[in-house]
Amino acid sequence: MWEQTEMNRVETEVVIVGGGYAGLAAALQLHDRDVDFALLEAADRVGGRVHTESRSGLRLDHGGQWIGPTQTRLHALATRFGCATFPTWETGKHIEVWHDGATVPCLGAAPADGPGIAAYTHITEALDTLARTVDTTEPWRTPGFAEHDAQTAQSYFRAHTDDPDVLRRLALAVQGVWCAEPYEISLFHVLFYVAAAGGWEQLMETGGCAQDSRFVTGAAGPARAVAELLGDRIRLGAGVRRIEHDTGGVRVHTADTVYEARRAVVALPPPAVRALDFAPALPISREGWLSHSPMGRVAKVHAVYDTPFWREAGLSGIATLYDDGPLGVVFDNSPADAAHGVLVGFVYGDRLSDWSRLDDTGRREAALASLTRVVGDAAARPLDYTEKNWSKDPHARGGYEAYVTPGGWTGYARHGWRAPTGTLHWAGTETASVWNGYIDGALSSGIRAADEVITSLPAQAEG
Repeated sequence: MWEQTEMNRVETEVVIVGGGYAGLAAALQLHDRDVDFALLEAADRVGGRVHTESRSGLRLDHGGQWIGPTQTRLHALATRFGCATFPTWETGKHIEVWHDGATVPCLGAAPADGPGIAAYTHITEALDTLARTVDTTEPWRTPGFAEHDAQTAQSYFRAHTDDPDVLRRLALAVQGVWCAEPYEISLFHVLFYVAAAGGWEQLMETGGCAQDSRFVTGAAGPARAVAELLGDRIRLGAGVRRIEHDTGGVRVHTADTVYEARRAVVALPPPAVRALDFAPALPISREGWLSHSPMGRVAKVHAVYDTPFWREAGLSGIATLYDDGPLGVVFDNSPADAAHGVLVGFVYGDRLSDWSRLDDTGRREAALASLTRVVGDAAARPLDYTEKNWSKDPHARGGYEAYVTPGGWTGYARHGWRAPTGTLHWAGTETASVWNGYIDGALSSGIRAADEVITSLPAQAEG
């Protein structure tokens, strides 16, 4: 229960709640337009769901980490602050590990004649065709909107195939992109998301697509650069408890300070928004949207080695695993100079629920067993091992993005997705029309919300 205490008071034009890329983009936009603001972040770092840890002399990305060629907002930010990138390593044979234990090397994302490939391709091409009809700015205007939103991805898949190999491929694709299971997610949300990325291949592939490149500084590098520019207008360790809002402005309460402003930009994941106390309460449309937007379930594990030894064996370090182990996808996450070898593995959805019940030793052993299936026995003996379970993160409460359950779009999106609530403006990658769910989407959402605020401030609009 929130309690009133003796409070300090700070007056500013705009309060931004959340120091991930959405909140930072809003802050940078206001800074560039000379609008006074304060940014409040509960954690002791900026970046939100992008978290780069310095460990073992390396920068390990526990959250979002990649940048693709069409992610123009992120490229512009990286260029502005001099944050260099390098291509994701994908030279050599990829590995598929199947449910029967078979290990299949292939050149490219999957073997051309692998089990279920033909039907998988047919179904994903059909999804691409439907996605091209989606209006990403006003999604409710999409033909078949309500019909698609009434289905899950799984019901759509099963209507087109009963082949277990095809269903395994489709399930891992959903897990890898949305960190959810096909039975959880709205089919329309899948279509919207594909449209926002520019196609199914953009989501799934490496070179020229979403997983094209990485940051030399780690993916939090641009976030740290923005924070350095903005200085003490960013308040770390300033968790927001309550937001009072009316036509006269907003009052944002932390443990010891009330920030009074004309407008607020709330740039938090949906569960974190729901954890706040709003007075008056949020409208049904907004609350309904949030309640239909759970976070994905995902953990990342990193194993560090002396060298990327798998490269000498002609392996890329990239793998998809359809077996009973915890890891679903593996990438070579070594630094640009390959001074060490790093493998990163992803634990998704139901696999995470099972894996997270193990103790520390059990989780490590299970993850390393998956890596040995991909690159051999040497993977069982890393120099260092670390993991990040985003479902246990107290601020994000899941990762990497929220997905929408059936009925959420049709029931609540028109007024609850990103439309301002009076003096409250909503940012976050979940509110983006382009690259929804990605760092680039977070940036565009923050810029949009800041522009809404700027337009609402008479002195700024006239200037």
